[in-house]
This record gives sequence, C-alpha cells and structure tokens, in this order.
Amino acid sequence: MPKVAFDVLDALNTPVWVILPQAGRICFANTSARKLVPNMELQAMRDGIFSAHAHSSLLSYTPEMLTREQIVEIWTVSREGKPAPLSCRLSAIASAEEEYAIVAEGILGAPLSGVCLLPDEGSFAGASAETRFYEMLFRTNTAPMLLIDPEQNGRILDANEAATRFYGYSRETFCTKHTWDINALGKDILPVMREVAKLPGGHKPLSFAHILADGSQRDVQTYAGPVELDGRRLMLCVVHDITEQKRLESELERAALRDPLTGLWNRRHLLLLLEQARQQKQLCGIDYSILLVDADHFKRINDEYGHFIGDEVLQQLASTFENRVRAADAVCRWGGEEFVILLPHTDETHAVFLAEFLRQTVEQLRHPELPPLTVSIGVAQHLDDESTESLIMRVDRALYTAKARGRNAVVAAQDCG
Repeated sequence: MPKVAFDVLDALNTPVWVILPQAGRICFANTSARKLVPNMELQAMRDGIFSAHAHSSLLSYTPEMLTREQIVEIWTVSREGKPAPLSCRLSAIASAEEEYAIVAEGILGAPLSGVCLLPDEGSFAGASAETRFYEMLFRTNTAPMLLIDPEQNGRILDANEAATRFYGYSRETFCTKHTWDINALGKDILPVMREVAKLPGGHKPLSFAHILADGSQRDVQTYAGPVELDGRRLMLCVVHDITEQKRLESELERAALRDPLTGLWNRRHLLLLLEQARQQKQLCGIDYSILLVDADHFKRINDEYGHFIGDEVLQQLASTFENRVRAADAVCRWGGEEFVILLPHTDETHAVFLAEFLRQTVEQLRHPELPPLTVSIGVAQHLDDESTESLIMRVDRALYTAKARGRNAVVAAQDCG
C-alpha cells in the first residue's frame, strides 16, 4: 500500500495507524502516532501491560469489520518514557495489497471528572424508580454483573447473585473490594479501567484473566458500559467465562499449526513464519537463514525396522533439534523425514556453524534397535529482495548437494555454484 495515500492523515491531531492484518504489521503511522510511540511495534502495543482486546488476532475481527461494527481496543503506548494505555477505534478500509486494511485511531478524550461520591454502602437502597429498574435487571440477570465506580479507583459497589456464585465471594465481601482485587493485572488494571470509562458504550467485550476467591484463575470477557444512577456515572460490568472456549481455541490452533507426530510447527505455519521474517527484513534489515535437514537413509529404517520405529526416530530428531537451538529459532517438520529450522538474526556463516553442531549431535545419538543415525543439512541465508519460494529452492539445492557428497554433511547455498 503506497504511503502517499495516507499523507493526509498527518494533518490530524489524533494518532492514527494503518495496519495490514494479514501480515500483522503497521504500514503507516501519522505524525501524531510517530510522536507518541516512535519505535513501538504493533504486537508490543496490542500485547503490552495495559492492553485489552476481544480477539488476540486482528484477522478475527473480519466479520465485524466488514459489517462496520464498532471495535475498540486498548493498547499500551509510551508516554514520557513510561507505559500508558490508549483506547483505539478500529475500522476497515479498502487496500490494494489485500482484502482490507485496518485504521486504528487513538481516542484522546479526557477522563471523567466531577462525579460526586455517595456515602452509602454501595447498594441500590432508597434509589429512584430509574435506579430500581436497573436493580431489577441487575438482580435477575444470570450472567455475573458488577457495579463499579471508576472515580473510586474501581471500587466494586455491588455484585449480583450470579457474580457471587462465580467468584466465590459474598455480596458483602465484594463491596469491600476493588477491580484490582479480582483482575490478574492487579493495580495495573486501573489505567485500563479509566480508558474503558471514557468510552460511550457499544464496544466489543475485552478479554482479561480474573482471580476467584479460591485463588484459581479464569479467562473472561467483560463488557463494561456506562450507566448513570441518581446523578452518578458508574460502570455496569457484565462478565462471561470463556476459559473453556480459550482452551478449545488453543487446541484447535495447535491442531492447525502443529505436526501431530512430533509436536513441531508444521509446513503451513513455517511458510507464515518465513513470510513474516521476509517482511521484517524489508522493514528493519534483519538478516535470517534457514536449515533444511534430512534424515539419511530413512526409507531403509522404515522398510527394515517398521514405521513405529521410524516414528520414534523422527520424534527423537525433533526433540534433539528443539533442545539445541535458541528460543527465538523455529523448528518445523517440512514433511516426511525433512525438517526446516528458521534462524532469525543469523547470517550464513553462523547458520553453517549451528548446522555442523546439529549434524555432530545427531551422529552421537543412539537408538537401541538401530545403527547410528546421520543427517544431511542444506543452509541458505535470505538474499535482499528474494522471495520465500526462491529461498526454499536454494536451500533445497544445498541439501541435494550434501546428499550427493555422501550424506552426513553440511552444505551452504553459496557453495553450490
């Protein structure tokens, strides 16, 4: 997407970012955004200490984006060198590079002020007819609900019966607590709560982790909307337990992105990682390399010792590779007996050094029912302006050369001629 298309946004006083959700990166930030957070990346803003959102992936908002629903997230930005929350309104625009792009507009509204505090115990007793309507709604709702006063640092004024059952506190105990007592963020939730209190309502629920009376933790989505009762502007918070949903999502993600035999990243996820590494290099000039590893004579193992033994060998290799690389590296099963290892911040010279280390490590492995195992490894560093497909073709040629030289060898792409 050409930067010139967004130059008009520099005239705005509010910070604005344009995001490509498929790539998960910012393609434009206006002047106000750059002044606010000069070097902060999208992931750091969305997953910072004060961040809150309905979905972990921006792509998950696609249905709402296309129907123009209001979406608000709270990001963590840097103000005067310290982390701070910022509410951002997200909307979709047409993009030349993919189906749509996302515009994130910071909401710089002033916090609430001048709300008078009531001297009572935080219940609805003696309230007006309007307030009694809210009381009826509050008492009869089967979802946990909390009434919160943002002007008293998130003091919990009341809790319905469903909330007392879910959290394990009596109503009387609840009314002695603040939001930081039940939120895993502790007092760091206060800046987030103040951001939510500015919003007019109608936004998507935000995800948090809440702590119950017994000390256990549950994943929840909370919708906190403004409500005015007898001249006080409060927040009515509706809580939904999504722990089981998060667990199922995690299992589905693992099934979609992990190889079922070895537990490594699969081919599909590797291609995504390679594309992200290529884009990161375009933006920041960060070099990266890949290794293509092939188990030598693996067909013979399957034919002579059976597929169960062959599977054990693959699992042993996967565990060996994962335990010998850095935390930032990604080990993937490419298919059959082939593995790919992505090495960020690594040139070909250092990648060859690691490949040789892995080759020697495998050579020393022993299986009680098998002869010594060896691997052949191709090494390639990504070249400037090179496509992912070209990189894979070059590392494949390097692996072919290693096998042609008698196997149990490491060959760099630059040595293939």
